[in-house]
Parts: sequence; structure tokens; C-alpha cells
Amino acid sequence: MKKDLITVRDVDEKVLRNFRAHAIQKKMKMGEALTDAMKRWIKEDKIQEPDPKLLLKIKSFDWGLGTENTSEEVDEILYGSK
Repeated sequence: MKKDLITVRDVDEKVLRNFRAHAIQKKMKMGEALTDAMKRWIKEDKIQEPDPKLLLKIKSFDWGLGTENTSEEVDEILYGSK
């Protein structure tokens, strides 16, 4: 595994001290502990993909007087006149 020196800004000093103490108790180097913590965080924090079926659940609504042709007007702007 390639080892690089990295710099991280805006790390809370108290959190870093506690993290370092925890790594020392576990007899780990800071890099090992940080790598382990990052792997665990990525594994636990699975980002859910949006469900495309949710779009079908959107209810239509009336935009009010004067908006009867809005869909056609938008199509004309996007795709040009017929």
C-alpha cells in the first residue's frame, strides 16, 4: 500500500486528541486508525440512490389562471416551435 503524507484542515482539536488517545490504547499508528475509521464510516453510511418511482407519486396541481398553456410554452422554449 502506498503511503502518503496528508494534511487535513478544520479538524476539531479535542476530537483529534481523543482519537489519538484511542489509537494509542489500541496500539495503532494514527494512519492505521484513521484508515480504519474511514473504512468503517464509508461502510456504515451507505448513500441511498434516489428511487425513480417517487417521481410518479407527485400530485398535479393548478398553477392558477393564465397558466393553461404553460406545458406547451415550456416545450416550445426547450425544443423550438412546431
